[in-house]
Amino acid sequence: MTSAPRSNPAKSLAWDDFRLIKAIADKRALPAAATALGINHSTVFRRLGQIEEALGVRLFERHRSGYIATPAGEEMVQLAGRVDDDIHAFTRRLAGQEIKPAGELRIATNDTLLVDLLTPVFAQFLAQCPDIRLDILIGNQAANLSKRDADIAIRATDNPPETLIGRKPARIAWALYGRSSDFPGPELPPIEALWQRQWVSLGEQFTQLSAVRYLARHVAAERVVYRLNTVLGLAEAIEAGIGIGFLPCFIGDVRPGLARLAAPDPDLAADLWLLTHPDLRHTPRVRLFLDFAFGALARLKPLVEGDRTVASPRDEAQD
Repeated sequence: MTSAPRSNPAKSLAWDDFRLIKAIADKRALPAAATALGINHSTVFRRLGQIEEALGVRLFERHRSGYIATPAGEEMVQLAGRVDDDIHAFTRRLAGQEIKPAGELRIATNDTLLVDLLTPVFAQFLAQCPDIRLDILIGNQAANLSKRDADIAIRATDNPPETLIGRKPARIAWALYGRSSDFPGPELPPIEALWQRQWVSLGEQFTQLSAVRYLARHVAAERVVYRLNTVLGLAEAIEAGIGIGFLPCFIGDVRPGLARLAAPDPDLAADLWLLTHPDLRHTPRVRLFLDFAFGALARLKPLVEGDRTVASPRDEAQD
């Protein structure tokens, strides 16, 4: 009597199963994994049981801290990650084979660059390239261009990711600013005389910025009366007279209500980068935007780099 052939558990697995296991491992909880996958909790629970039964092994240990992958589960997660990377690499290569510069272009940046610098550049680009649509993603966290979270990232950083390539149109200068009405005379006090004033600053989550670290070294904590997590709000606070503080020159120099209190400090500056993934650099719409934006921002280089002398409110009014 011959025995029935044993079933091959691999035949019952699909790519969605690998995605499900990876989502559970990443989120360590079934509800969170279900949300990430766009399905309901019960489906994740049921499908996990079916996958473990088909493979004949446990893929997760259930701990109080969440779902922890077993060695078998970890191997499946690693395989899912490699396949996911291969899929994204394939789609990037396909995108790089476009002929006509058309379609959607996703650009990641932050609100500060968008509001005070980039929006006119985007408007000019769209006027010249009507077949391209821009999808702007705002956030201070770096977008994952390898995963196609965005096609292009525009960031202020001295350390762009090594996995990306790009161009640097300017270096963003920072200087000290105060409310114009608080500094009416042509003579400005030395910086040492300002340490005892009230200050405004970005919060501790921005310690990667040289201006924030500089302030922490020189100004007593009790003198920093106002902290927040946006540079846009920082400029508003200084203009409202809450305190003095550091700003990028392309923000501070265009506001008549602000007076620059010192020349830009080179140690506070950061490079402005236009970044993309190497697989996308020859994509027509990506290449077209990078060339256009580089030219437009290069023309704004004097503003971005704070290329002027310290101006008094009287000088600002004459301008």
